[in-house]
Amino acid sequence: MLKIDGLRVNYGGIEAVKGLTFEVPERQIVTLIGANGAGKSTILRTIAGLVKPASGRIHLQSEDITGISPDRIVSKGITLVPEGRHVFPDLTVLENLKIGAYLRKDSLEEDLEWVYSLFPRLKERSWQAAGTLSGGEQQMLAVGRALMSRPKLMMMDEPSLGLAPLVVKDIFSIIKKINEQGVTILLIEQNANMALHIADTAYVLETGRLTLSGSGKELLKNEAVKKAYLG
Repeated sequence: MLKIDGLRVNYGGIEAVKGLTFEVPERQIVTLIGANGAGKSTILRTIAGLVKPASGRIHLQSEDITGISPDRIVSKGITLVPEGRHVFPDLTVLENLKIGAYLRKDSLEEDLEWVYSLFPRLKERSWQAAGTLSGGEQQMLAVGRALMSRPKLMMMDEPSLGLAPLVVKDIFSIIKKINEQGVTILLIEQNANMALHIADTAYVLETGRLTLSGSGKELLKNEAVKKAYLG
């Protein structure tokens, strides 16, 4: 579905991504793991059109989408669930969800029901201000908002960050469910153990370069990955 070829990205005078090449196959869960500062978030922000690459190409289903605007990226079926959730705190849950569908002109009812079926708590709190939700509920809202654009590919940046272990388990269960319903997932996650357990394909990123790749199961058994990321 997505092909990254020779991607280089400079961030504040530093080369954050150094000639990266990898693929995200359709309907898979693909995870990028690595230490803070490895360039993981920069990759997602570049794919989303928020950062311009210095060189290299990004293709979505054979179409070159390198450097196009973020709204056009969304219209082509790619959404980003950002680190830190970034919900609109003064708007209701329902208003936040509708913002995720801002490019759409058709009825939203079917998709709202889909999101509410994945996150029943959001339905219960649909008229509540998003800023009054718990951290886990805000993460659910951020994911639900991204789904409202009917993405082919959903990119997720640290969805478990700052959440209690039980909530993390729920979030990963829902990520799998979303994928099973046909959405391709590109996941960045500090919790490498959880990410590798659900990933079809996994890549290890170190200082802007890919150093390892394989299935999630293969990397779970890899001694270097165990030592560096699994404790």
